[in-house]
Amino acid sequence: MAKKIHLPAGEDAIRSLHCGDIVEISGVMVTGRDNVHKYLIENDDEMAHRLLKDTFIYHCGPVVKQNDKGEWSFVAAGPTTSIREEPYQGKVFERYGLRAAIGKGGMGPKTLAACEQLGAVYLHAIGGLAVLLARSVKRVLDVHWLEEFGTPEAMWVIEVEDFPAIVTMDSHGKSLHAEILEKSRAQYEMLLKK
Repeated sequence: MAKKIHLPAGEDAIRSLHCGDIVEISGVMVTGRDNVHKYLIENDDEMAHRLLKDTFIYHCGPVVKQNDKGEWSFVAAGPTTSIREEPYQGKVFERYGLRAAIGKGGMGPKTLAACEQLGAVYLHAIGGLAVLLARSVKRVLDVHWLEEFGTPEAMWVIEVEDFPAIVTMDSHGKSLHAEILEKSRAQYEMLLKK
């Protein structure tokens, strides 16, 4: 059964999560890829401090549409490969008080250490479900840096309802990605010996 996460979420709620937990997220979160992470590290942005505290950042370059009233909606919202944000993610967690990153493929030791120290998690969203995941996006509340970065790289502020994900790096130092890599490496070495 999925655990319900309501944003904003404090440290205690996030530290109660463990690797393997299935979650459904509701509330306001943001999207952000390479350009957003780089910007957040290079600039101490006051608006971003207010927006990101105790929420989640989704590594996603959405496909969007705009109606005749100028309102945006998500058509597709699949996760982007997260490891590209490894140089930035821990620092972004620390500076802005984020509680989670969502993406695909996992992240590395710097992010895992930040999760443990700061009370954050990494959540895996299933690739290939972009249209289905977009259905969890109930409203686009705002968009930042659209002209500067373009549609997929802008920071979209979205309200989600029951957005599905799996905890694969927790705040207790556990990473399913690292465990699977270790098991795969051991299996590979065993096969080479045969």
